[in-house]
Amino acid sequence: MNAPVVIEGIAYWSRGLPSWAAARDHVHGAAMADDAPARPSPQLLPANERRRAPETVAVALDVALAACQAAGRDPATLASVFASAHGDLAITDYMCATLAGDPRSVSPTRFHNSVHNAAAGYWTIGAGCMRAATAISAAQASFAQGLIEAMAQLDDGAEAVLLVGYDGESAGPLAAVTPSGGLLGGALVLSRTSRAGAPRLRAQLRDGQADRGGTLSRLTQANAMAPMLPLFDALAGAGGVVRLAAGAGRVLELDIGHG
Repeated sequence: MNAPVVIEGIAYWSRGLPSWAAARDHVHGAAMADDAPARPSPQLLPANERRRAPETVAVALDVALAACQAAGRDPATLASVFASAHGDLAITDYMCATLAGDPRSVSPTRFHNSVHNAAAGYWTIGAGCMRAATAISAAQASFAQGLIEAMAQLDDGAEAVLLVGYDGESAGPLAAVTPSGGLLGGALVLSRTSRAGAPRLRAQLRDGQADRGGTLSRLTQANAMAPMLPLFDALAGAGGVVRLAAGAGRVLELDIGHG
């Protein structure tokens, strides 16, 4: 993973910071928006689907499209990697509780949205994308493992890859296994194509401890996808070296430069 990866597009969403521009400005001292929406409204979906989609799908699709637009890439042309700790934890809790207590009353819509690749499926349908879509779950290491997968696809010949990290609230007994609060999404469009001024990453797996991050990490630290935030903090600031949780005792060390 020593060849540099170019970040063509960046997107972000959390409550109070509904865009990458808002998140970047907040890192540099700007206030959060008082009138920011409580949940995203992904324009890729028809209005009815937009209302029915769970929050996790909504935030994943919102940042995915924003990253593609920032990169100037057609979403239909990109392979994608969607990473979340364990999918939609609130829906999973509902499914487990309902199957245990009254299995005949399971909601078909919630069952449909309970699978881990729900966001990836909505994305490929909404974007009309026939390229490979991968869903990754690796608890706190999910984003780092998703980044490794995206880089591997670039090494295998993909022109560009969309990486999306997202998670929502956990509920019930699962909250003790994977605590998660709030709603968070971040996305990157990655390629090997040099772009003037674009951030570049060099990655290396090492033993060590993950960084704690800065402003964005502190703001949304309760979310299960918060381990990705040291990278977004660094991208909003001066760059440098960032270490993301990649597994037990392991980190993905990212050296951030600019073209």
